Order: sequence, then structure tokens, then C-alpha cells
Amino acid sequence: MKPRPLVPIAILGAALLLTACGSSLPGSAATTTTSSSHAVTNLVVTSSQRQSLLDAAAAYHQLPAKDYTGLQKGNTYLAFDGSNHTYYAAAGLVPSSKSLQAQIGTQDDGSYNLFTKKQGRKNWTVYNDGQGAVPGSMCPISIPAGVVAVWNWKKGSCYPPA
Repeated sequence: MKPRPLVPIAILGAALLLTACGSSLPGSAATTTTSSSHAVTNLVVTSSQRQSLLDAAAAYHQLPAKDYTGLQKGNTYLAFDGSNHTYYAAAGLVPSSKSLQAQIGTQDDGSYNLFTKKQGRKNWTVYNDGQGAVPGSMCPISIPAGVVAVWNWKKGSCYPPA
């Protein structure tokens, strides 16, 4: 009996291993779902991404970033939708005790924000979603179903579960 060459099997195994190790963004890949052949990937928010979101939201609310101490723990989300090459994020702001304006803004309608950014772009577009948890309220943007799914939000929702 002639021995079978193992080279094709080794090449196939190496290709599968390399594919499994690939990642589109550092700190990514908590969850992936596919929608029409394009994946939506739930991403881990890095400290630089967190600061970028905070800076964008503060500017949107016309306050300096120092008026906030950060983003709400457990309510910050980031995903990439490969079907439209767009990053989606959602985050609540934590006001500084030294900024009355930020404290007032976050207790009213400006406490939660949605973000979008096209792949390759630097700046986020910010949308105020302070009313997102109120029954019957309208979402300021349409969040793709795949993004809502990887974030484990209620279908059709634009706000995290309570």
C-alpha cells in the first residue's frame, strides 16, 4: 500500500487556522452574526475608542470632554456591519460632579447617544437618544437588525435592555 501524502491536509489545516485567527479591528470579535454574506461583529471597546466616543458626544452636546468622567459601564456598545462598512456605537455619558451643565443634560434627554462612522473615517456622527427607552419614542437612526442582535437588544430597539 502506497502512503498518502499529508501535504494537502496540512495546507487546508493551516488555511483554516489562519482564517480563524483573522480580525478586522484590534480588540474585536466577541460575537458575530451574518446577514446576507456580510458579518456583523460585536467589538470590545478599547480605551482610545472610548475616549473618541466621549469626545464626539461632548462636542455634540456643546461641552468640553472634561465635563464628563466617562461612559456608563455596561451601557457602551460597539459593532461593525460589513454589509454597509459602518461602525455603530451606543453609550451613556457620566457627568462630572464639577459640571452643572453636564449633570442637567444627562438627567434630561441627552444622557444616551448613538454613533455611526464609515470604515476608514476618523469622526463619529452622534445622535441623541435620550428618549430611546420611553415606550413609543422614535429612534433617531435605523440600527441594522444584525447590530441589534449582537448587542442582545430587543428587536427593533435603539436602547439597551434595562
